[in-house]
Amino acid sequence: MKYYNEQSFTGERAMFMTSEATFHKCYFHDGESPLKESKDIQVIESTFQWKYPIWYSENVKVRNSKFLETARSGIWYTKDIEITDSIIEAPKTFRRSESISLVNVQLPHADETLWKCKNVKLINVEVKGDYFGFNSEDILVENLHLDGNYGFDGAKNIKINNSVLKTKDAFWNVENVVVTDSVIIGEYLAWNSKNITFINCKIYSHQGLCYMDNVKMINCELIDSDLCFEFCSRLDIKVNNVIDSIKNPISGRIECKGVKELIMESDKIDPSKTEIIING
Repeated sequence: MKYYNEQSFTGERAMFMTSEATFHKCYFHDGESPLKESKDIQVIESTFQWKYPIWYSENVKVRNSKFLETARSGIWYTKDIEITDSIIEAPKTFRRSESISLVNVQLPHADETLWKCKNVKLINVEVKGDYFGFNSEDILVENLHLDGNYGFDGAKNIKINNSVLKTKDAFWNVENVVVTDSVIIGEYLAWNSKNITFINCKIYSHQGLCYMDNVKMINCELIDSDLCFEFCSRLDIKVNNVIDSIKNPISGRIECKGVKELIMESDKIDPSKTEIIING
C-alpha cells in the first residue's frame, strides 16, 4: 500500500491509474483528472481543486475531505465509492456511477448531481441544487435535506425516510417510490409517477399529485394543497385533514376529514369510479 502524506499534486492526470494507495492531507491543485482510472484508494483530509478528479475509478473511500466548486463534474463512471464527513461544493458530481454511499455529506451547489446512477445510499446528507437524482435508481435515503427543484425526476426504486424536501416538480416520471416520516414542500408534486406511496408524511403542494397511477397515502397530511389527484388512477388515499380541492380523479378511494372544493367533471372522467369518504 502506497502512502502519500501532505503532498501537493498538479497537472493533468497527476496520479493516473494509481492503485492501492492512501492520500492523507493532500492537495490536488489545477490539472484535470488527477485520480482518473484509480483503484483501491483512500483519500483522507484532502482537497480537490480542479475538474474531473475521480473518473473511471473503483473502490474509493473519501473521508473528511473537500471538493471545491471548481472541481466540477467530479465523479463520473465510477464504481464503489464511499464518501463520509465531507463537503462537495462542485456541481454535476456523480454521473453514470454505481454503488455510491454518502454519509454526513454537504452538497451546497448540487445542480445536476447524481444523474443516471445506481445503488445509492444517502445518510445525513444536505443538498442544495436543481435536478438532483435525475434518472437514478435503487436509492436508499435517511435524513436528506433537499432544497432545489425537480428532485429525482425519472428515478426508480427509491426509499426515503425522515427527510425534508423543498422541491418544485419533485418525483416526476418516477416508479416504485416509498416516502415515510417526511415533509415535502413544492408545487406540482409527482406528476406522471407510478407506484408511489407516502406514509406519515406532511405534503404541501399546489396542483400536486396529478397524472399518477397506483398512488397510496397512509396517515398523511395534505396541507395547502389544491387541485389534487387530477387524472390519477388506482388511488388509495387516507389523509388526516380537510383537503382544499380535488379535481377529476379517474379511480380509487380517497378518505379525508373533508373537501373544500370537489370538481368531478363527468365529460372528462366517470365520477362513480372514485369513492370519496368524509371521516370528520
